[in-house]
Amino acid sequence: MTVLRERNSTPGGHVVSIDPGPDDVDPDKFARRRRRQNRVLGIATPIILLAAWEIGGQTGFIDKRFFPPPSDIATTAVDMVRSGSLQGDFVVTMKAWLIAFVVGTLIGTAAGVLLGLSRIARAALEPVLSAFYTIPKLAILPLLLMIFGLGETPKIILVALGVFFITWISALEAVLDVPEGYFETARSFAVGRGRMLRKVLIPAVLPQIFVGLRIAVGQSILILIGVEFVTGNDGLGHMIWNSWQIFAADRMYVGIILVALIGFFLTNAIQLVGRWCVPWAPRSQRSRR
Repeated sequence: MTVLRERNSTPGGHVVSIDPGPDDVDPDKFARRRRRQNRVLGIATPIILLAAWEIGGQTGFIDKRFFPPPSDIATTAVDMVRSGSLQGDFVVTMKAWLIAFVVGTLIGTAAGVLLGLSRIARAALEPVLSAFYTIPKLAILPLLLMIFGLGETPKIILVALGVFFITWISALEAVLDVPEGYFETARSFAVGRGRMLRKVLIPAVLPQIFVGLRIAVGQSILILIGVEFVTGNDGLGHMIWNSWQIFAADRMYVGIILVALIGFFLTNAIQLVGRWCVPWAPRSQRSRR
């Protein structure tokens, strides 16, 4: 950080001297040190919390019936892996998530770009889509169950809808935020529509689209687990809900922790893909300092 120092130079004025901070002297070294600090804090904080949880559970300070210590949760997770039940629920949930996320992303991004480029389409469809966006997604589940019955189809459609609205808004706003000067420059060089789409529009909107995808990952996991609470006989959401019904707190925490890890790794995977696909994006949109 740059430090400003003020000292008197003459009876009628002041001179401000600037001392460069570490980020000014060696910005690369400062950035590396900041990243190391972030990693240490990111790893140490959950370890400290887990250690405190373990100690509290073993000493009786925390009620083990509701908050079993991490060692008991880990033992239960190992038993579930050996029996194959955890892998089965994991595969069911992730298969539905992958299909829904891909479908929702493709349709939402295409719709956002279309509405961003067409004033008529935007005027006709944006109010309707905005109205549907405000409806809680789980409120649509009974309708989907009436139409498609029990099974994977209602779950996939509902998650895809959640992803669609987030990617649609991200793509739409990204297109509308592209400076008009980009298009004017391309037109001055007689760039056709196809090349303008590939060389101007897509590179300009990709950073913001990836930001929307990171938000959509969390939203999709939330909707998927919520749907599995209500319907279905398998999946991580069903496992968590069923564990609550039979008061198996250790199994419930295994599911909760696994869902949290899934969200963490998927969000970071999207971030890494974004860094690779859009190296020209501002640092604030690609990664945190």
